[in-house]
Amino acid sequence: MMLPPVISRPREPALFARAPGVEYHRVAPAGVTVVALAAGDRLTVIDVEGLQAAELIAVDEQGQQALASLGLMPNAAATYIPQALQQRAQADRDWQRRLARYQLQPAQLPQSTLLWPAEQAAGSQRTLLAEQPVTVLVAAPGSAEHVNQQQRASELQLIIQRAHPSALWLPPLPEPLAEVVDEFTIHPGTARDYQVQAGQYIQVLDVAGRQCSDFVAFDQRSLDRGREIDLDPTVTRTLNSSAYPGPGLYSRFYDRRMQPMLEVVRDTVGRHDTFALACTARYYESQGYFGHANCSDNLSRVLARHGVEGRPGWPAINFFFNTGVNAEQQLTLDEPWSRPGDYVLLKAMNDLVCASSSCPDDIDPANGWQPTDIHIRIYSAKERFSIAMAHRKTPDAEPVLTRESGFHPGTSALTSHFADYRGWWLPSHFNGFGAIEEYYGCREKVAVMDLSALRKFEVIGPDAEALLNYCLTRDVRKLAVGQVVYSAMCYPHGGMLDDGTLLRLGPDNFRWVCGEDYAGIWLREQAQQLGMKVWIKSASEQIHNIAVQGPLSRELLSQLVWTPGSQPALTELGWFRLLTGRLDDYNGCPLMVTRTGYTGELGYELWCHPQDAMTVWQRLWQLGAPLGLVPLGLQALDMLRIEAGLIFAGYEFCDQTDPYEAGIGFCVPLKSKQDDFIGRSALEQRQAHPQRKLVGLLLEGNETAAHGDCVHAEDQRAQLGVITSATRSPVLQRNIALCRVDAGYAQPGTRLQIGKLDGQQKRISAEVCGTVFYDPDKSRVRS
Repeated sequence: MMLPPVISRPREPALFARAPGVEYHRVAPAGVTVVALAAGDRLTVIDVEGLQAAELIAVDEQGQQALASLGLMPNAAATYIPQALQQRAQADRDWQRRLARYQLQPAQLPQSTLLWPAEQAAGSQRTLLAEQPVTVLVAAPGSAEHVNQQQRASELQLIIQRAHPSALWLPPLPEPLAEVVDEFTIHPGTARDYQVQAGQYIQVLDVAGRQCSDFVAFDQRSLDRGREIDLDPTVTRTLNSSAYPGPGLYSRFYDRRMQPMLEVVRDTVGRHDTFALACTARYYESQGYFGHANCSDNLSRVLARHGVEGRPGWPAINFFFNTGVNAEQQLTLDEPWSRPGDYVLLKAMNDLVCASSSCPDDIDPANGWQPTDIHIRIYSAKERFSIAMAHRKTPDAEPVLTRESGFHPGTSALTSHFADYRGWWLPSHFNGFGAIEEYYGCREKVAVMDLSALRKFEVIGPDAEALLNYCLTRDVRKLAVGQVVYSAMCYPHGGMLDDGTLLRLGPDNFRWVCGEDYAGIWLREQAQQLGMKVWIKSASEQIHNIAVQGPLSRELLSQLVWTPGSQPALTELGWFRLLTGRLDDYNGCPLMVTRTGYTGELGYELWCHPQDAMTVWQRLWQLGAPLGLVPLGLQALDMLRIEAGLIFAGYEFCDQTDPYEAGIGFCVPLKSKQDDFIGRSALEQRQAHPQRKLVGLLLEGNETAAHGDCVHAEDQRAQLGVITSATRSPVLQRNIALCRVDAGYAQPGTRLQIGKLDGQQKRISAEVCGTVFYDPDKSRVRS
């Protein structure tokens, strides 16, 4: 029997070559997106979350009404786009440039139309065919609304299918970030030199995705004196204590004199190389490809005119190159993570001579087997860009840059130490305090922490209860209005997708608060498969929250939370209950308060609209200062939550870990919950035959454990478990850890050893105990 040839066609939703001529664009909630269509192009507009109106304007090349060329008619009720553009153009120079590029004037736009009524199901869409070249503006109308209102703007997705993509079609370049000083494209197998002045910005763009670009830089003044002072990857790694600098505190590239040369301002990929040389002639020759174009020779060629001596191999920074070091200390490579339009934005710290390449490597996965263009843009030193990385909900989704919460002006006034936590900047610790003082402030007095990075999803509609009861492990039918419950969300195989808290705001109104963006997509997919009448709307941008934790938290909040007679007073609010009220009095900004927390102390969370965040923040500090209020950062929070035995995504659980192994089997009531839910059958089997269990460990001595350390039985070689989290407990004056271990070694009192170095040369003795080290009966949190 003759077998047909095997063809490599993996699922690659973000790779442009798999779907030539297809473009994806995002319309942000309450935002407007502008695209240009040629004759024959198809535009599909998708209501991602449902219940979102879509407004559209079409303008022909003469600036006239062109809705008819898309098969549409004007609608007098559609008035959002001109007003929104007028506001943006007045406040944002980028929008002024964007409108000028398309020769658009907000005051002179023709009449809009509505593509559908607002009451659409999630995933509803409409496809339009352009009969002539048109500029199209699509809006997701909406306004800033308060925390106690349900209907909010949500995103739309645009998909363009180009009618005539050429054989060499590449995705269009994204809009410039600001006014461009200079820009140019570097084709595969070539390099380009360029000069930048101190303060200017360099944007290195991967046009089509999965394309490497080597980058070198020299100090201009040193070159003028005949000295070659260039960017040094080894010095950079050493001074940043990381393989690659990223936006934030440790963001600098250094030269061999240990002086900063460039700062990473934005990075939408996060995976680059600082270890390997730029590709060389010798590399290709060793593989049997003689005379192959290479980046090192190309860089030497373009730098020669600046008096730089050529090198057979350049120690460059290779943007987008996906390398790693495996357990055998081998340098590995694979296809880049970058998608079309991804970029790195750098700020020059002094005058520089730079060179960039577009790598010609087509003999291994370094460029995804298909070398493409790199584009460089230079921006003026007068521009100001937010410091950010990028996150995507799905592989083909538009990137979303790191955001600042409504409380950021308050926290940033107290510290410069921020970490990107799931796409939001959150403080790690505070100047003038530090993790230990913040910890004791929470344990002994009262502390406040920005937790706006938590994802919030509104689940509304007559089938909301049924959907959540099917998707969560808890029995949602038993949840009363005004009550909050902690639950796991599992995949069919029993592994955890996420954990979170569910708030019941009404008979058919819920709010799921979790850490994972994909949770909203998952809920929406289940609702669609079941044909349920329910809407899942992201509320993360409209609701920001801070935790107020500690024994004095009730005393503090009782001074600033006003509640109507229909709601409990703050002092009466029970554990895992919520109330809606106002700041100070009847006319204050709206608030929601939940008696929840992540510290093991008496505590609350305040939820408000971002526009009210600083009002709430300032009032908290005004009333909290006499009580000894302190800010709380991620480092102190980690100590608090480990002491309280509270789990953390990526540490105590992942999609290979079930709730029992994660130590939260209490939120899977298999006996009392009669209804089926996702993962139930798998969890029944896992409960009956446990393999691993989460336990606490009390370590001997003063040497600490760390996440990922191996765990062994005493004087045994085989690994039995792994440390998931560890810290030095200030209140216990001991090193403690949470550990996922073989179920046969989980009994309290069992002696284990934590492996350091290679796991065999050094062991720290430890004793198994319960997972809750501090206040195990929860008397403080329930007080």
